[in-house]
Amino acid sequence: SGFNSIGHMDTMLRGRRQIGHCKEGEEFIQNVFHVLFQIFTGKEKSNLSICWLQYEISKVVQCLQAKKKKKLKAQGRRSKKLAKNFLKAPDNRNNLTLWKLYAYLEWLLGNTDDARKVFDTALCTAGTGGLKSAHLCSLSLLYAQLEVELLESIEGAVMSRAVHILTKLTESGPYVPYSGQVLSVNVLKARKTYEHALQDYLSKTPVSDQDQVSDADQLVNLVGCYALFQYLTVGIDAAVLIYTQASEKLEASGPQKCEKTGENFGIQNFPSALEAVMLLHTNLLRFHMKISVYPLNPLREALTEALKRYPSNQSLWRSYIHIQRKSHSASKARRFFDSVTRSTDSLEPWLFAIQAEQLRKKLTEKVQRADVGEVHCTIPETGLTNRIVALFEHAVQSENGTHCPLLWRMYLNFMV
Repeated sequence: SGFNSIGHMDTMLRGRRQIGHCKEGEEFIQNVFHVLFQIFTGKEKSNLSICWLQYEISKVVQCLQAKKKKKLKAQGRRSKKLAKNFLKAPDNRNNLTLWKLYAYLEWLLGNTDDARKVFDTALCTAGTGGLKSAHLCSLSLLYAQLEVELLESIEGAVMSRAVHILTKLTESGPYVPYSGQVLSVNVLKARKTYEHALQDYLSKTPVSDQDQVSDADQLVNLVGCYALFQYLTVGIDAAVLIYTQASEKLEASGPQKCEKTGENFGIQNFPSALEAVMLLHTNLLRFHMKISVYPLNPLREALTEALKRYPSNQSLWRSYIHIQRKSHSASKARRFFDSVTRSTDSLEPWLFAIQAEQLRKKLTEKVQRADVGEVHCTIPETGLTNRIVALFEHAVQSENGTHCPLLWRMYLNFMV
């Protein structure tokens, strides 16, 4: 027992309780971590600590989504204890990734001031690598992103803590915590530094495979920091411009470099860098639409472009469904889903197409039953039901769909 429902089945309700981690499954996963933790040493052990903490954070996020306050408190205590134990280990004291995850955990639990202290401590001890250090860039980017999410509007954001973090990153000196103001001259210097750093990165050729991987990560972090900096100091158009430039350069540099160096340069890591840049781009547009008035079209175009390239990216699909729910016409989205499912073997487009229709069905039923309580309407909505069944039928006939337990369970659940 316990193995059957380890997997998340977020789309299905069992009675009133959302299915998450069942007790036996959870015990099994914890046992695996404990056993491996005694076997590994050095770098592997650090990597395992990172995986373990990410898993704990995923459970905290689940409690937040389900709005279970009691469970969140208990889960938060356990996760924090684990994170502190990891950071006490001599090997991990300077591990910026672990510090970053611990600060993020505190932030998720609503302890914003404690999280800031952790971020500041990590940045102060991280040394003076500036934009050259991938871990430092990644840490500063997350810190700045979380700070930006607290902003009510983009007005006066130049003086915000986020700008201070992104400006300090370019100075390659020791980090100084935010004191309430950012000097204009520092902002100008930072913009120049970002500009030059990005140009250097986009024009250089990596030497070895190992460099490639770290370069791709570093480029994503750099683009993210620079675009966020431009967003806060200039505006959304300036940020979008940077994402566009980086994406064009990444698209162009893939296959050709591959021929020159004889390595599979473009195939391995640059697509992942391009995917990450597109994700940052769409997330920023979504955030901007939340805090100010902005047309939907740029976001829709960016998402469709990204999904044609990366049809199995779940975050992109979630954003796509989110914006499609706002529109009353389903035909555009249906055509898009249809074209993507024809051109790819991955299962995500099918699953999300089904989810989109199910949400639409829920909405129509809600409207039809308004103010009457649970009285079923006299004219049942059969069109959507038939469409969903047809989607399930096509999905389970595809090579990957036949072997997907989640898809079969969803189909059975829907038919019931």
